[in-house]
Amino acid sequence: MALPGRSSRTVRRLVAALVVGAALVTSTACGSETLTPVAAGTTTPPPPPPVYWPLTGLESGTVAPRPALAVKIENSVSARPQTGLNSADMVWEEVVEGGITRFVAVYHSALPSEVGPVRSVRPMDPAIAAPLRGLLAFSGGQRPFVDAVTEAGLQVVSHDAGSRGFYRLDARSAPHNVYASPATMLAQADAGHRAAPAAQFSFAAAGEQPAAVASGTPASALNLKLSGVSHPRWTWSQEDGAWLRAEGSTPAVGPDGAPLRATNVVVLRVAVDNSTGFSDPAGNPVPETQLVGSGEALVATGGRTVVASWTKTSVTAPLVLTGGVGWKVTLAPGTTWIELVPTASGSVAVG
Repeated sequence: MALPGRSSRTVRRLVAALVVGAALVTSTACGSETLTPVAAGTTTPPPPPPVYWPLTGLESGTVAPRPALAVKIENSVSARPQTGLNSADMVWEEVVEGGITRFVAVYHSALPSEVGPVRSVRPMDPAIAAPLRGLLAFSGGQRPFVDAVTEAGLQVVSHDAGSRGFYRLDARSAPHNVYASPATMLAQADAGHRAAPAAQFSFAAAGEQPAAVASGTPASALNLKLSGVSHPRWTWSQEDGAWLRAEGSTPAVGPDGAPLRATNVVVLRVAVDNSTGFSDPAGNPVPETQLVGSGEALVATGGRTVVASWTKTSVTAPLVLTGGVGWKVTLAPGTTWIELVPTASGSVAVG
């Protein structure tokens, strides 16, 4: 029925306008947003590049803003099984008095709740840890060796000096019972030692093969002699995708029975001299591994090995691995053990 004084066409126009207006009011009341058309040629920005842990080359998402913590770990028979070694990004093995060895275990990407047994500092430890520019933790050490840690730019975390984080386990006898909390030790980092470490090795990029896999020769085992009483052996496990460690013929394991393992094993042939004027309580001279210089190396990754050379230009400079006519040797992303094998008394055999 037409409204008075209005034509049918006019009525239809009024009704249409009221419907549109009601729709606009409803849309605004519901909080809908006006969509802006994307301009022609606009592309979605690329995702940010991946971030990697500097000491393992593994993708991290974000690198924790904590420093690296190097800890001296004992490796005598009485110290085994050690705690926390499989959580370390890097582990260095060095010869000390009487031919036994000790480890410098470096923690950054992962922090176990406990590490140990913790033992004393040695003269080559500053050259091992200085490139990390972080903290070096130990229990005991002769004064010149302790001073050398500070002189190398590292922060000292010492059991004897009362640093927090150390404690003794009742289940072990002294001196093999000093253990520590990495998180507690790192919480003591001063303003000059809070930065994350720089990369210490070159890692193969995504889609690329590490040097040993790309150009090395097949190997199933590394038989090393560091001294008359130290004969570590590394065996490649395809199932585990890692090199598994043994002390001679005895598998090396953690407290949980898990084998000690490494993605890469780097063997350095090094000169080892006796430190002048220093000996242990039993009268044995204190060995000092010479790490500033150069020498032969062997790199094991993925069931293969490649011959290389190593150089280190100063105490604070990182180790550089090269092969062939000077190309950098790349490792597989993962954990790395560095074996310091004396040139005069040690040996390396690949099986």
